[in-house]
Amino acid sequence: MKARYTLLAWTAAAATYLLIVLGAVVRITGSGMGCGDHWPLCNGHLFPPLHDIGTVIEWSHRLVAALVSILVVGLAGYAWWLRRIPGLAPGVSRAPLIALGLLVPQVLLGAITVKTGLTPAIVVLHLAMAMLLLATLLVTAHDAVGAQHAAPLQLPLLVLAFVTVLFGALTANLGAAAACTGFPLCNGQVWPSAGGLAAVHWIHRLLAYSLAASVLIVAVKSKRRGMWAVVALVLLQVTVGAATVLLGLPPALQAAHVAVGAAVWASLVLLPVQTSDLRGSGPAPSPASHRPE
Repeated sequence: MKARYTLLAWTAAAATYLLIVLGAVVRITGSGMGCGDHWPLCNGHLFPPLHDIGTVIEWSHRLVAALVSILVVGLAGYAWWLRRIPGLAPGVSRAPLIALGLLVPQVLLGAITVKTGLTPAIVVLHLAMAMLLLATLLVTAHDAVGAQHAAPLQLPLLVLAFVTVLFGALTANLGAAAACTGFPLCNGQVWPSAGGLAAVHWIHRLLAYSLAASVLIVAVKSKRRGMWAVVALVLLQVTVGAATVLLGLPPALQAAHVAVGAAVWASLVLLPVQTSDLRGSGPAPSPASHRPE
């Protein structure tokens, strides 16, 4: 039973990651209104005619969102049921219930995003809720109680990564991605003078540079192998971001930038759990200590 619960949690987390990437594809391809201003229907249909690529992309995004909703509700229900079984309750956290609580505003923000015509602030909030939902599902999947088990330096990294992702979304949704040319500087300047959009883009870059430096410092100090994997992901993210700017914002690289960014966030969420597992490792438990599956 516990194995099925863990598999369900990992499946929900994977679907949420896919949803985040598809959300980026919707924005990059300009498909946000591919279903018109209808919600939850698409152009007034439950199963709309898929003659337009924008409709196909937006409808695919909505289908994955529906799948995530079903998985999260199912996971919360399964967790509630397992907690009623003697001997299993201590191994099942309340994280699925938190995920269910995050799902509600996530769905509502999705509807508001469509109804308000893709208002940038709402789109960024929508992404923020999706990232928090992904984090909660990852913690659930790893059967941990949450970020309070992180090392002291880990929590600032989580906050920095979260803010960096949100500023990236703000940069994209405000149309500020093209406001800074060149790399690593913005239009060849340490502080851009090209206006507010350039300032937003530059702040996103500064946050990314800060995150890269921070994870490298933590990796050197902690000497944890898992931290070096995070360093590699962050450096890949910076490289993809640089290539995106230098090559004129090709859609494929924009989508890759979001995908790697979400992977960086996921790795930072999971790292404290992995570290806790390593520190807590000891003699193998006796057969009598195993819980029933």
